[in-house]
Amino acid sequence: MENRGLIFIPDISGFTRFMHEIEIEHGRHIIQELLETLVNANQIGLEISEIEGDAILFFKFGEAPELEVLYKQVERMFCDFHKYIIAYDNRRFCQCKACISAVNLTLKVVAHYGEFTTYQVKNFSKLIGKDIIVAHQLLKNDIEQHEYWLVTQNLLNGQQPNGFTDWMTWHSGSKTTENEQIPFAYTQIGLLKDSIPPYEPPLLEPLEKVKMTSVSMEYDTDIKKMFFTSGHLELRHRWQDGVKSIEELDHFLPGIGSRHRRVSNDGETILYASGFSYDPDSRVVFSESDENRTGTLYFVLEKLGDTRTRLSLEYYLKKDLLKQLTFRLFKKDKMEESFRKSLVNLKALLPEIVVPVDF
Repeated sequence: MENRGLIFIPDISGFTRFMHEIEIEHGRHIIQELLETLVNANQIGLEISEIEGDAILFFKFGEAPELEVLYKQVERMFCDFHKYIIAYDNRRFCQCKACISAVNLTLKVVAHYGEFTTYQVKNFSKLIGKDIIVAHQLLKNDIEQHEYWLVTQNLLNGQQPNGFTDWMTWHSGSKTTENEQIPFAYTQIGLLKDSIPPYEPPLLEPLEKVKMTSVSMEYDTDIKKMFFTSGHLELRHRWQDGVKSIEELDHFLPGIGSRHRRVSNDGETILYASGFSYDPDSRVVFSESDENRTGTLYFVLEKLGDTRTRLSLEYYLKKDLLKQLTFRLFKKDKMEESFRKSLVNLKALLPEIVVPVDF
């Protein structure tokens, strides 16, 4: 059985269109996270032959697994894939086409059983065989929707693919190649999304907090440019008073829960992106909190006109009478002065900033 085994390919649908209409860098990060999610969801000992842009070629030599086992694997990958997308869509800051359209990506899975073998190219183990070609050909088919599980008759081997869920309906199909007709069965799996629990945002700010100070300035610029300039971490040291540098600590795109290290005149601080709401027709708000959830800085952007925006820097402290008193006596005046300098610096920076077209 060493040259026979399972070929299992989860494929991200919508990838090509997605990559054509977005910023490539952000698309790369999102797809990387989704592929890592699929790899981490492997629970039946599948091996990886290669990652093919928008798909992963998994395999496992030996007898074919029971269909129930395969279904559980499909279910796990599909649900984890969509959990990630739902979480990303809820926590993302970026408004480029890549980040907005990520929620429309879907997943299909092709499972086949046949003959193949491995060969070595330096440190890489590759698969070769007619059935590897067959499995890839099956990714291109006439199934209209793109959230399905396709199983070939080679893998079914006379078994009936049913009984996994009450709602699952199987259909017959076939793929015509140059050499043969490949029969298969398939079922839509989109309803699995109904089993995913509602997204719960992480608690990164004090449950009870008090506004300690607020400083505002109005700018002759539109709210999207203001959000792009004030929100991007790589620009912070150019306008935020006392900030020397910002280092992002997570490799995923900035959003609620992402961390960065701020190096300032007062030392180093780890901050979490802790909140976000976006309505470019009226108001955009994002916030950052320290690791201990003691203090939170809100950036409040209000649209005053098509080319007029107000930015307010608002600082909140966890509700604690002693901390509030200490802040008012020793820190408030200094913070307000720093905020005012920051807002003036931002005004000088804005003319240099060019916002990407698809932001």
